[in-house]
Amino acid sequence: MKNSSYFLNALATGNSLEIQSIYKDCFPFVRKFVMQNKGNTEDAEDIFQKALLQIAVRYKKEKFEIKNTFEAYLYTVCKNLWRRELNKSKNRVTNNGVVELVTEEKDQAIAIVEQKRQELFTEKLQLISDNCKKILNLFFAKISYAEIAREYDYSSETVVRQRVFKCKKQLMGLIKKDHRYLSLVEV
Repeated sequence: MKNSSYFLNALATGNSLEIQSIYKDCFPFVRKFVMQNKGNTEDAEDIFQKALLQIAVRYKKEKFEIKNTFEAYLYTVCKNLWRRELNKSKNRVTNNGVVELVTEEKDQAIAIVEQKRQELFTEKLQLISDNCKKILNLFFAKISYAEIAREYDYSSETVVRQRVFKCKKQLMGLIKKDHRYLSLVEV
């Protein structure tokens, strides 16, 4: 089994055989996701290509390590890019009706920063208590306070709100203490 750095090096060096292998193994999952979320095959191809380019550019600039599998990382990058694309298409028209245009380079830079933010968030989420992880994951999944209170036997929704607040505060404290935080705040 090839490790993540193998695929990162293949992208960075333009190894066409390995890149074709990445397409063959990973593209069907990305196409399925995009098509289930208001897109088509061409959109999926564009997103997949952007993701590969983004990963290659970032790896050439700063050798980074992928904590899980390359395939899972690539899929996450594609999902984030597709969500950005959907949000961008909603927000394209400005107050005076003029369409905002963002250069491809700026768009790639923003996408890389967003990916780094998500990586920092995920990394710090793993450092908080198991209870906080569970509570926040339910909160982020938009599970109601009432359901969380029932599932974890809290006495009221107010107690759950307080717990969520404390867990979010703990998580934000860890994120803000990280040396990468300031460079990822502004885009």
